[in-house]
Amino acid sequence: MKRGKKYIESLKKYDKTVQYDVAEAISLVKANATAKFDETIEVHIRTGCDGRHADQQIRGAVVLPHGTGKTVKVLVFAKGVKLDEAQAAGADYVGGEELLPKIQNEGWLDFDVVVATPDMMGVVGRLGRVLGPKGLMPNPKAGTVTMDVTKAINDIKAGKIEYRLDKTNIIHVPIGKASFTEDKLNDNFQTLIGAIIKARPSAVKGQFLKSVTITSTMGPGVKLNTAKLV
Repeated sequence: MKRGKKYIESLKKYDKTVQYDVAEAISLVKANATAKFDETIEVHIRTGCDGRHADQQIRGAVVLPHGTGKTVKVLVFAKGVKLDEAQAAGADYVGGEELLPKIQNEGWLDFDVVVATPDMMGVVGRLGRVLGPKGLMPNPKAGTVTMDVTKAINDIKAGKIEYRLDKTNIIHVPIGKASFTEDKLNDNFQTLIGAIIKARPSAVKGQFLKSVTITSTMGPGVKLNTAKLV
């Protein structure tokens, strides 16, 4: 993969063989985020889990104290008074069965998070093939299948992020933007890593956090000293 001049220059600013403290890593990643847009700061956590086993799965959500810096569009599937409640809480789109053809046939996916009341999951389940691969399927563990749509929407708009293992047992999550202060990024990181350590499945033996890397959208990754995180 061919790398740009800025990326190669960034690599010279730190030692790839060193595992850094969180504060130093955030400082380096911010300094290396030199794109013309406000880059997203991301964390990539390689775990000791084996996601093929149900008792080693990790999936949950956490509200970052300073949000992600991204405006999140929320779609709510509900009916009756819950539709009005969702609208009043600031959902971007609300509806029921009538939205299925728009998503299935027209490929409409102009939303970032889907929330559903439990009584709508029969309807939403029919969108599994479309929403599932994109990580948009509502899930009780992530708090997106709930009767309390107001709380779900407020949390999401405030900076709630979902974390889950990918097929290679890595968790990828944003913790803010390059324009955030180092303190805000640090707060968000500590909240995230605390939630993930707490979510460690009891079936996982040996080292849980194999590696933790902080990076920006266009910049190189900086590895953290995992021993100091646990």
